[in-house]
Amino acid sequence: MTSKPQTHVVIVSSPGVGHLVCDLELGNRLVGDHNVHVTFFVVVESNSSAGESDLIQSARTQKLLDIIELPPVDISDKVEPNSPIFTRLTTIMRETNPILRSAISSLNPIPTALFVDIFGTPALDVADEFHMLKYVFVTSALPLALILYVPVLHKEVEGEYVVQKEPLRLPGCMPVRPADVVDPLLNRTKLEYRVFLQVGLEIRRSDGVLVNTWEDLDTKTLKAMREQEGYGSVPVYAVGPLVRPVKPSGLKSKLLDWLDEQPVESVIYISFGSAGVLSAQQITELAWGLELSRKRFIWVLRPPIKDKGGDALDYLPDGFLERTHNLGLVVTQWAPQSEILGHKSIGGFLSHCGWNSSLESILNGVPMITWPLYAEQKMNATMLAEELGVAVRPKIAPTKGIVGREEIEMMVRKVMGDQEGKAMRASVKELKDSGEKACTEGGSSFNALAQLAKQCEMNLERQKVK
Repeated sequence: MTSKPQTHVVIVSSPGVGHLVCDLELGNRLVGDHNVHVTFFVVVESNSSAGESDLIQSARTQKLLDIIELPPVDISDKVEPNSPIFTRLTTIMRETNPILRSAISSLNPIPTALFVDIFGTPALDVADEFHMLKYVFVTSALPLALILYVPVLHKEVEGEYVVQKEPLRLPGCMPVRPADVVDPLLNRTKLEYRVFLQVGLEIRRSDGVLVNTWEDLDTKTLKAMREQEGYGSVPVYAVGPLVRPVKPSGLKSKLLDWLDEQPVESVIYISFGSAGVLSAQQITELAWGLELSRKRFIWVLRPPIKDKGGDALDYLPDGFLERTHNLGLVVTQWAPQSEILGHKSIGGFLSHCGWNSSLESILNGVPMITWPLYAEQKMNATMLAEELGVAVRPKIAPTKGIVGREEIEMMVRKVMGDQEGKAMRASVKELKDSGEKACTEGGSSFNALAQLAKQCEMNLERQKVK
């Protein structure tokens, strides 16, 4: 009696640490929880970061996934050097198609399904050639609803989205304030807008969309995309939270040693992600706000964008480090964010609201101060503060002006101590529990991935017929 062949799928990860973290964890879950064989293609750039290299090396060491790096492609004749990220990455993925096609054709057996992230939708054409199921894996639910619905908005809304007087209405979802729209929607005359529109249409023709969330976190938005008209009737699967597992490095760390000495939930962590930077004036105001709050802190500080090679510490107010040396630490290098947020001494997170960071904060029961800078972060910030009640946000958007020291002091004190902060902490700890439950056997996200694995297994029989 011959044994049933193991289901084989392909995941294609576009360049960038944020996508790579989630895509690797998706692969790990498919292998570890659902006995699926995963070939993992990494699309690299010639200038890929050390963070990407470390993630790839770590994944190779685990030996759960068959990792294959696809060589960089030249897009210099396709887009301008300073093109926005949405245009640049989708172009890279489109130009990678011939290499991907050749790589898949050499696999034995041919995989039954292809999973791509939001920048990889050009590869869905390759999936069709091999009669593979095709899935798109995206970060958060509300930005997904927007990209699915934007073909409708394109026809209905006159003029630029950002100058509309009323919020953009997405059926069944929280309305999107014009000021919160994602970067590609800021100018409808630009190529990036047309690319965004095209990606929305490409997602609609997939066999399903996976979202890095869970049913209890995004109940309203998930229900809307499944039941309301205008979203393209594509199946939506909540499969999260998928975040980088916390693995203690084992190395002695000044940061973690210092945290060990602090009271429980007494320290606020400040970080703006791998690409987030502030202006010199905003660094000054943030420093004064932290000092005035008298709360303990760890601040990952980078120099302003105009001074990438400079010393970030030069932008702090005179005497700041001396006056706060008993209160906090300023870090100008990489910091182990997962370990920091998981430490018992952390009580708040001032964050750029990238979705990976937001999930890490929720899963560690840490309330937030939102400081969105780019991409879908403004939409994430609104959801965290207004719909979930686990964050506070400044009155002025950080991308529109300077947030003053008095407001920063007030927000830090609020999230770290007063009654509103305690309510946020209770809410975020409830979400932490529901997120952990979703990924355990029998949980909603575990079951959604099991359903996907079964569909991939069934497609193996259909491929044999074809």
